Amino acid sequence: MSDVAADPRTAPAPVELYGLAAEYETSDQVLAAATAAHKAGYRRMDAYTPYPVEGLDAMLGQPPSRLGFVVLAVGIAALVAGFGMQWFATVEFYPLNVGGRPLNSWPNFIVITFEITVLLSALTAAGVMLARNGLPQLYHSIFNTPGFERASRDRFFLCIETADPTFDALDTRAFLEHTGALAVTEVER
Repeated sequence: MSDVAADPRTAPAPVELYGLAAEYETSDQVLAAATAAHKAGYRRMDAYTPYPVEGLDAMLGQPPSRLGFVVLAVGIAALVAGFGMQWFATVEFYPLNVGGRPLNSWPNFIVITFEITVLLSALTAAGVMLARNGLPQLYHSIFNTPGFERASRDRFFLCIETADPTFDALDTRAFLEHTGALAVTEVER
């Protein structure tokens, strides 16, 4: 009789790690852990928090967002396009002299120009933000972390990825435990 455990076809596949995730109770703890990880040389890491934590982006190596410049550029383009569209329609394409008023009566164009500027700026901000964040993301390895659903309510997570050059499973686990984490969990790919 053959032993089932000795059969290589039935042996479980080795687990491929995405990283190690540490869970914290407060924003100060996750910020301190990210600061310590950055000082220790870790660069491939990410934090998951229920609200923005000031200073966390810098510790994670995130560059400042350029979204404001993109929205400003689109807003200016929308302003010029909205005004130009109205000017062309009333002055060039279909001029109507009503009561001797000038054809280019710019105060009449203000409302629509403002509205088109705000609309296109807001849509640009939403679209660029979603695209930049890679959303909607239906699956990510971090979703397998036990208790991760609390990251949108009251818990803070710091995940150091295996892609980091200084990652070592045992050393990184000891480092994260030393930062005061409630739990350190292996995140499977």
